[in-house]
Amino acid sequence: MIVGVVKESYSGERRVALTPDVLPILARNGIEVLVESGAGDSAGFPISEYTEKGAKIAADRAEIFRSADIVCQVRTYGANTGAGQSDLQMMRSGQVIIGLSEPLSDVEPIKKIAATGARLFALELIPRTTRGQAMDVLSSQATIAGYKAVTLAMDTLSKMFPMMMTAAGTIKPVKLFVIGAGVAGLQCIASAKKAGAIVQAFDVRPEVKEQIESLGAKFVEIEVADASGEGGYARELTEDEKKKQQSLMADTIAQSDVVITTAAVPGKKAPILISAEVVHRMTAGSLIVDIAAERGGNCELTKPDETVVENGVIILGPTNMASTIPYHASQMFSKNVTSLLNLIVKDGELVIDMEDEIIVGTLETDGGEIIHPFAREIYLLPKLETTAATSEGSDA
Repeated sequence: MIVGVVKESYSGERRVALTPDVLPILARNGIEVLVESGAGDSAGFPISEYTEKGAKIAADRAEIFRSADIVCQVRTYGANTGAGQSDLQMMRSGQVIIGLSEPLSDVEPIKKIAATGARLFALELIPRTTRGQAMDVLSSQATIAGYKAVTLAMDTLSKMFPMMMTAAGTIKPVKLFVIGAGVAGLQCIASAKKAGAIVQAFDVRPEVKEQIESLGAKFVEIEVADASGEGGYARELTEDEKKKQQSLMADTIAQSDVVITTAAVPGKKAPILISAEVVHRMTAGSLIVDIAAERGGNCELTKPDETVVENGVIILGPTNMASTIPYHASQMFSKNVTSLLNLIVKDGELVIDMEDEIIVGTLETDGGEIIHPFAREIYLLPKLETTAATSEGSDA
């Protein structure tokens, strides 16, 4: 069984799908790794480290797709429709493609992958279950994003985070408000508390109150409808619920030095939680770090990958934040992918068990079709009678 690792072609993407440290683990399962030259350079993993761990080096990218039974990428064509066009042309029937794929956003790229006959495992679809935790790249990369958001805030804000008692007087600690207490939000809280800030947080899922308080932050009590959704995510709020939430959070936002927003709904545009009107109530010099910028942003004024200054308030819209810390982000991503590989490969043979909830929940295309039930529902496609995948995987 040959697993290929390609160099990322998406602009600014510095991560790599598999790092050298996992190669011995894969070898014990009968997996040989073929790496495109330079694949790990941007993340801090030179090709020599791969060869030392037993990897073979491909002459070019085409050799990876030609020779590998499974191709691992951080961003597949679905999440890289520009530069990834050439990859699409090299995919073949039965070949397994693993990576981030934007599986619920735009049907056309997924249809094109399906048309090649390739089996796409979209990592965003990994079920958020106890078994799925080891493969959950969204959670591992959100941890990086949460940490990075706080370091960005510390670097940008004109104030120091901790309280300091000095001969020149006492410095008051920064007041920081985190909106959304998923993995990224909880990491924001933990990192901001370590930095010395006074931290408050809010989430539409009331069950996360205990998690917020366990990290030393204050849970902001706002009376809104319970928005707990499936798989640990929040459901999308109705328009009335969104307006009520914005109104009730406005005072807390206006009184904060830093607001970090992390709210997202799978397959949807990020909800607007901070209106322009609320931004105008904030003190000049205060800061918003909008982690949801890649999905349009939680602040009405956010512009992806730009710094906006409105009435003296600074609004950052960073995207692909995990890629800014590529070494550790790649290590975490790689271990997630390794866990998935060891699920679908047994003693060097591909085994796609369609009775396994993780495989069923992650496999998006097979046999020329989009087979994922939820994806078909999102894309308004008719239900399939049966899935195209088989348990033996002999044509991969």
